[in-house]
Amino acid sequence: MSNIILFESKKVRRVWDESDQKWYFAIIDVISILTDSVNPGAYWRKLKERLKKEGNETVTNCHGLRMEAADGKMRMTDIADAEQLLRLIQSVPSPKAEPFKRWLAKVGYERLEEIENPELAAKRMREIYKQKGYSDDWIEKRMRGIAVRDELTEIFVVI
Repeated sequence: MSNIILFESKKVRRVWDESDQKWYFAIIDVISILTDSVNPGAYWRKLKERLKKEGNETVTNCHGLRMEAADGKMRMTDIADAEQLLRLIQSVPSPKAEPFKRWLAKVGYERLEEIENPELAAKRMREIYKQKGYSDDWIEKRMRGIAVRDELTEIFVVI
């Protein structure tokens, strides 16, 4: 499966890998969005070179894949899964990347808080379901269903 998603009205090519069960994104498309570089390919090559010198393993784990280019031809492009992509974004020295970096830091901090206090995770889950338009009754049933499933899973693990 191949898709194009839009971010701020700009295209990001992605491919679903059935065996890995994850999306892979065209790195150069994200670099283009975050930097407004005239030549995002050259920007990515230079960033990749700098990251390799720093010993960044994320770059080593990025692989090439043939994807349809703007001219309609299939060309090799570096791809990254979501985790790799988030790590690369943290390394992009661009003012356009700063809001995204702040958001990543905020989300990371919130998850650390949830580890310390799991009730915060439950509260966040309720808020997300509410934002998606689910009724309070549905949310309560969902929360109870999760709790029952967790209890049953613990019973089977003990047995």
